[in-house]
Amino acid sequence: MTRTVVALGASSWDAFAELVERNNGVFGGCWCVGFHPEGAMRGAGRRDVKRDRVLAGRSHAALVVDGDGRAQGWCQFGSPEELPRIKHRREYDKSPPAVPDWRITCIYVDPRHRGQGIAHAALEGALTAIARAGGGRTEAITEATAGRQAQGRFLFSGTAELFEQNGFRRVRPVGRHAWIVTRTIEPF
Repeated sequence: MTRTVVALGASSWDAFAELVERNNGVFGGCWCVGFHPEGAMRGAGRRDVKRDRVLAGRSHAALVVDGDGRAQGWCQFGSPEELPRIKHRREYDKSPPAVPDWRITCIYVDPRHRGQGIAHAALEGALTAIARAGGGRTEAITEATAGRQAQGRFLFSGTAELFEQNGFRRVRPVGRHAWIVTRTIEPF
């Protein structure tokens, strides 16, 4: 399959929106807003919040599109101010690491295209975008899956193993299988 990675923005909004709509709003209507300041809001307004953030340059993602221009997955990233909400917050705050320059909060792949390297391409695209934006300490909260069958609902932030394949190291656990992972990205 031919694919490219593009930045989520005004020119790629329609492809992103079509992917989300094709997948019932993703995770029941999240629209990848859950980690933004507005993440607690519910209902149809989430689409508009995401669109407004994207058009204003306040929402970042590496979007993987196929040869027909259809989006098949993405990796959301941003500053802690852009993405202040994190999973496992209570455990995270017990011994918080240094504030990162960047967070990676969500990786999504259309279920019909899983197992084809799209999550890997999306993560690499996000890391390239972070490097172009000046690099810095980057963190994610991931799910360790080695040696066990993990339910898909826990994998929206990617697996620890995927991040380790991309140079991240585990810092400490924040849940039964959840880990803070980090890597310093050198700027381009």
